[in-house]
Formats: sequence, structure tokens, C-alpha cells
Amino acid sequence: MNDAVPEAEGTDPGPMQPPPGNGPAAPAPLNVPRTPTGHPEVDARVERLADADHLTTDGHVEVYEDVHRGLRDALTALDARPGPPGPPRPHEHRS
Repeated sequence: MNDAVPEAEGTDPGPMQPPPGNGPAAPAPLNVPRTPTGHPEVDARVERLADADHLTTDGHVEVYEDVHRGLRDALTALDARPGPPGPPRPHEHRS
């Protein structure tokens, strides 16, 4: 005779415990392709994302924030550069 009570469908069995001896998996590269943009500063920041491949997930935030900050700075620098000259102004006529 089996005294075990079968679990009802849809019930939560509680937290799952990993089998003994099996710790968290080691970091593994995601191998996400990074296509060069042609802008060296931007390309360097995008390449920095590869650093996250060798970190545990709690280390990803630092890399992502650094990349975000660098890309934001690069965009801000574009706004600060002088643009092409505007169209010539028509000559003012004085009478």
C-alpha cells in the first residue's frame, strides 16, 4: 500500500532545490554578433558589451551602464560639433 498522496493538478510544489553538487552554471558567451558602425568611438563601446560574456549576471549591470554612458556621451558630442554652414543669407537692400 502506498501512503503517498498524489499532488493535485495546478498546485505549486514549492521552491525547487538544485540537485546536490550542481551549482550555478559558469558564465558563457552569448555570441551575439556586433556589426561595426564605422564610428570608432561607438564601435569601441559596442565591443565593450563582450565583457559581459565573461561575468555572472550580477556583473552585467556595470558593463551595460558603462556602455550606455559612453554611447550617450558620443551622441552628446555630435550635438556639440558645429554643423555644416547654413544657406547664405540674402543681401539686405538699403535704400
